[in-house]
Amino acid sequence: MLSDLHWAARTAEDLNNLAQRDAIVVLPLSSTEQHGPHLPTGCDTILTEAVAERMARLVSHHRPILIAPTVWIGLAQHHVAFGGSFSVSMATYHALLRDIVTSIKTAGFRKVLLVNGHGGNISALHVLTDALTQETELAVASTTYTLLPNQQRALEAILEDQLILQHACEAETSMMMAIRPDLVRTQRLSEAFQPGYSKGDASPLSDPLLLWTSFKAFCPSGVRGDARRASAGKGERLLAVAAELLATKLIAGEPWNRQGGSA
Repeated sequence: MLSDLHWAARTAEDLNNLAQRDAIVVLPLSSTEQHGPHLPTGCDTILTEAVAERMARLVSHHRPILIAPTVWIGLAQHHVAFGGSFSVSMATYHALLRDIVTSIKTAGFRKVLLVNGHGGNISALHVLTDALTQETELAVASTTYTLLPNQQRALEAILEDQLILQHACEAETSMMMAIRPDLVRTQRLSEAFQPGYSKGDASPLSDPLLLWTSFKAFCPSGVRGDARRASAGKGERLLAVAAELLATKLIAGEPWNRQGGSA
């Protein structure tokens, strides 16, 4: 059920009032793609929305904030070989985000934060944040909730078999166990690992000498990392850290106040 923090739960009159109060609009970005034998294809969408909701709830006590409908499709060509995955081209993704952000601007809002929860979108967003700012003349900011400052230290303290968030892994599986345990196929957890994976291994998709590779070529299980010791308790801690780290930034007026603008 949508809370009153969601754009889709508010009337047009409500939204006009929030625009006049200079509310921050959070646009969750995710993907619909394979997540191993044990997690649903909507994992990224579910987790990104959960982080956005928890974060916005914290921020709302200090300043107006609103969560726009989630963009559930992204750049996921590296998962398509498994089946069950959606992906769009860079040109389509750029056009889609430009039109959504333009709609937010037309509705009267001035601050937009793209909150991403899919690894395949990260590199594109480095470019698109600049492009969207130039094209829409809005103060567009972006982040990936798994890459916030100080989060690495928190991940290392919570996880047992990983140092960083991977894919369909100990971290993502734990968070899903915390918020949607009904969608976790626990009977398949014994298969939810990557043979030969070592704690702290980086993804080949982030190699500085990069050659595009299908995820299936180096992760036949569809899992990067090891989900076998995932737990709901770990998931609650991971979600809390992500929400609190981002909320702290927004409550302080970041990132807009770093540019000398009003926050």
